[in-house]
Amino acid sequence: MKISAVKTFPVNIGSGSQLVIKIETDSGIHGWGASGLSGRELAVIGAIEHYRPLLIGRNPMQIGAIWQDLYRGQYFEGGRVLTAAISAIDIALHDIKGKALNVPVYELLGGKQRDYVECFASVRFSTFDELMEQSKRMVSEGWNMLRLAPAEFEAQEDISLFEPRDSIALLSDWMVKLRKEVGFKVTIGIDYHTRLTPAETYSFMKRMPEGTLDFIEEPIRDENPEAYENLRKMIDIPFAIGEEFSSKWQFLPFIERNITQYARIDVCNVGGITESMKVASMAEAHYIDLMPHNPLGPICTAATIHVAAACSNFSWLEEVNTGAHVLTNDPNYYPVQHKLEGPRYPVPTGPGLGVEFNEELALKEGFKPIEIPRLKRKDGSFTNW
Repeated sequence: MKISAVKTFPVNIGSGSQLVIKIETDSGIHGWGASGLSGRELAVIGAIEHYRPLLIGRNPMQIGAIWQDLYRGQYFEGGRVLTAAISAIDIALHDIKGKALNVPVYELLGGKQRDYVECFASVRFSTFDELMEQSKRMVSEGWNMLRLAPAEFEAQEDISLFEPRDSIALLSDWMVKLRKEVGFKVTIGIDYHTRLTPAETYSFMKRMPEGTLDFIEEPIRDENPEAYENLRKMIDIPFAIGEEFSSKWQFLPFIERNITQYARIDVCNVGGITESMKVASMAEAHYIDLMPHNPLGPICTAATIHVAAACSNFSWLEEVNTGAHVLTNDPNYYPVQHKLEGPRYPVPTGPGLGVEFNEELALKEGFKPIEIPRLKRKDGSFTNW
């Protein structure tokens, strides 16, 4: 069996964008993959264009060798664009191999260790009423873990304005009221989306009673592990870090120094299923659980389900299609996809990833690149979205 074609399908789904790839073989078996570098689909397509001649004619079963070739075959290896492309390719190759051997992808990874993959509900809100209404609904539907995605700045007249200290004052009050409302059986975390400094993060945490939050996700930028290490000494709740990481080497200091307590691995950015399993093993050696990032569509979800099924150190999988966030799993684009049963995904039994994509619709609808919103402070300076 040889790789005969590598095709790219950038698409607009819901309010976001996705990049799906298809790898075809001369035996008729195909595989689906996805890139996680949202908003930079055209850059990733450019990387895949470079990789295509290296893939055509290769044996798709040699996944590890192909990964090494794509990553190390040029002097300037790595980086988010290249590893996003490698991730998509690697996931598609696993899909092909599972289909060729007539087994689920997790059987290629050592077999399943659980019957279902527990999820957390991603709750996006801009007002206090939205926070309370959506959180109570999620709990009533059986979700026992809420990851809050605040967008309180969108309730303002100027939705591009974000002032950290104003946000801290508002959200810390809302968190206390939410905890009182839902009780302590529900796990609550918050994703501050790198919008704070270490000092601001400390102030945020000190404004709430102990036990209000169970973890905080990426309150500051991740380029400097030492900054996170110092912040780790200042506050006493777990960190969830890593959704932007594009290799095991980026995870290394955060795992080895026990800076993070949850590894927010993104299968579609870190280097695919191959690299995800290596990060999972590193984390396992340090008693760190996986809390995978999953903001894309059903291909990312499926790939992560198979990784989670094969790992012992797994906690929750992110789920954004809860009615309290965004639509990424449009069945018109994904006629075959994994379905939630309450707050969890059953571990699948069919061959490959268990997902199919409507390439005809993608070609018909076309693609328009999307830029994420920009935020500024009151003085006009740029700040993180």
